[in-house]
Amino acid sequence: MEIGVVKIAEDSDFSMLKRLVDSHDDWKLEYDNKADETKVWTKLTPISNFRMVKVHSVFHDIPAETMFDVLHDPDYRKEWDEHMMASIEIGFLNPNNDVGYYALSCPAPVKNRDFVLQRSWLDMDEEKLILNHSVNHKDYPAKKGYIRAISYLTGFVVRQVGKGCFLGYISQTDPRGKLPPWLVNKVTQKFAPKVVKQLKRAAEGYECWKRRQENPLLKPWIYPEQMQGTKISIMDCVDSDATHIELETDEENQ
Repeated sequence: MEIGVVKIAEDSDFSMLKRLVDSHDDWKLEYDNKADETKVWTKLTPISNFRMVKVHSVFHDIPAETMFDVLHDPDYRKEWDEHMMASIEIGFLNPNNDVGYYALSCPAPVKNRDFVLQRSWLDMDEEKLILNHSVNHKDYPAKKGYIRAISYLTGFVVRQVGKGCFLGYISQTDPRGKLPPWLVNKVTQKFAPKVVKQLKRAAEGYECWKRRQENPLLKPWIYPEQMQGTKISIMDCVDSDATHIELETDEENQ
């Protein structure tokens, strides 16, 4: 998937995600915790000075279906994602591709970041795939107080393992602004295992939380007939003139 390009994800896109998760060629192992079965690798790529990071972990008591739901459910994300400031579904392209806005808080003096993302997913029962990349939308230009970050690729591979699941996570993100790549790379490889632990805790509480909701069977990422959002046009996924405001930097908060 190419930055800024909105298109229905193809089999080749999901195959690329699986290759990145499964192949360790040219990857450097940065973290190996046998106690919680979590490993972290990093990799340099030609497209950015910000390294791609990869995480493998196994959760023996969390079914793949539950992890897939946690990664999708927008209402539950408000419960567990402590960094989320806003999450808005802009619209869907088809039952397996949507476009959304996500804003997250950053510790001072770093400015908050936001993204416009196309997300694509594929559920093949025992293997479930999710990927996203940065795009544009005319109604969500860059705005004051946020730095528009770029996701080159973020993806999840969830596989059933006995009564539990394997989770593979890939991300290459440019936070933009004035943060030096060496610092971001160092923080990212340390932060990645914490993301996995946070997802594990969230998954452990999901089924109980979902049963308490007004409509516990609402899962449009599985049942497309439940989708109630707006079908958007690729013609609207363009860079607005308003996005050409002067790029904000973290230095303005210092």
